Amino acid sequence: MIVKTFGSALQGVEAISIVIEINVATKGTKFYIVGLPDNAVKESERRIESAITNIGYRFPRFRTVVNMAPADIRKAGSAYDLPIALCLIAASGQINGEQLQHYTIMGELSLDGTILPVRGALPMAIQAKQEGFKGLILPAQNAREAAMVDNLNVYGVTHLSEVISFLLDPASLQPVVVNTKDEFFSAQHHFDIDFNDVKGQYTIKRAMEISASGGHNALLIGPPGAGKTMLARRLSTILPPLSLQEALETTKIHSVAGKLPAHASLITQRPFRSPHHTISDTALVGGGVIPQPGEISLAHNGVLFLDELPEFRRKALEVMRQPIEERRVTISRAKMSVDFPAGFMLIASMNPCPCGYFNHPEKECTCAGGVVQRYLNRVSGPLMDRIDLHIEVAPVPVNSLLEHTTGESSEVIRQRVIATREIQIQRFAAHSGIYCNAQMSSKLLRLFCTLDKPSEDLLRNAMSKLKLSARAYDRILKVSRTIADMSGCEHIQPVHIGEAIQFRSLDRENWWG
Repeated sequence: MIVKTFGSALQGVEAISIVIEINVATKGTKFYIVGLPDNAVKESERRIESAITNIGYRFPRFRTVVNMAPADIRKAGSAYDLPIALCLIAASGQINGEQLQHYTIMGELSLDGTILPVRGALPMAIQAKQEGFKGLILPAQNAREAAMVDNLNVYGVTHLSEVISFLLDPASLQPVVVNTKDEFFSAQHHFDIDFNDVKGQYTIKRAMEISASGGHNALLIGPPGAGKTMLARRLSTILPPLSLQEALETTKIHSVAGKLPAHASLITQRPFRSPHHTISDTALVGGGVIPQPGEISLAHNGVLFLDELPEFRRKALEVMRQPIEERRVTISRAKMSVDFPAGFMLIASMNPCPCGYFNHPEKECTCAGGVVQRYLNRVSGPLMDRIDLHIEVAPVPVNSLLEHTTGESSEVIRQRVIATREIQIQRFAAHSGIYCNAQMSSKLLRLFCTLDKPSEDLLRNAMSKLKLSARAYDRILKVSRTIADMSGCEHIQPVHIGEAIQFRSLDRENWWG
């Protein structure tokens, strides 16, 4: 007797439907799983046998063939336990299997029949809806995440016997209902940190607002304890709120990677990822035998913070260059190629030298001659070329630390950032895929960053006197455009150019002394 049901396989951040069909013959005793299964799928026979017998059903002892189609796509993981177990029980004539073909079913089984959570519930639900399935059956821990997809019945189950009861009597289970809009908007403005926690550093706060307003990558340079990490961690609190579409994109990536918090249904705040400097290039960018998203994809629609930038392995940093430009990363294998989104803001921090006190107003640098330049040269020119703002962070004076007044809150700054981003959204409405000034190409720079004579003269003099590198030119124009937008000016003025030039410290030929 042949019985079939449906599961899902993950490729990148998308799901594809898998047909699971089982034939139990009347002769022989062998058990076969075909269709390119990995070891976790092959080992499912023992888990399934134990789960079935422990709920009072019998495991078929005749020749059994489990086929997973399409047969040329690798099936990985233990999430196929549940659909295989149900098909086996139906194919051996113990229950009616007619209902199985109407549902996508996924879940890992423990030996007593308990159903354990899986990865990628949201893309599975999206795929099930697109293909017109009656519903999705999956572990209860994943049900709220999958229920974010409207017009799809999602059933969260905890035990194999519960699913069998549902197949025999569909009224025994009720679909999980989640109010997507309420879930999305309820937690968008709740942050544990705020910009008003930062004492002093008014110039740096201004630079961070510019970075957020234009989507610019930034590098914070300063001595230990100056507040670089504190400032960077608060950047996500002033970025515009996620749109519902962005929230779904971000949730899919975290779901596939298994990074979604327990019982969470949707990521409602922009991600902030801060990997340690010992991270490998695969963990940073993504990859593996079965490609998984890396930190740059987990930071999609949010912030990737690289603390102590020169301490990262050079190879790990260099593989980020293309994703920063293209806002996606492609992982290629012999039989597949997978794209992961990687539209993130890069915020990095570093000490100015190994001892940390070069250019410090009070402490003397103990580094030998030439050491400072060699230290900064650990970060390659092409990567530095993709960073718009170089922000020098000075130590906070004691008087500022002792002040009892509080600065502007993140919410106040955020409203200004949102207003500036609205200007940019309208400006780039006719240019697909461009949402902020930092994404402008050379062609768009010529179109939207025209300069009057005083601005041209100022920029020309700055390039000459400060010995700024040629790569600084486009970055200054982009930042100037953002500063003009923040001021509500249609055209870039000399004051905007002047402020942007201040944030190109590392392009000055004599910065190292």
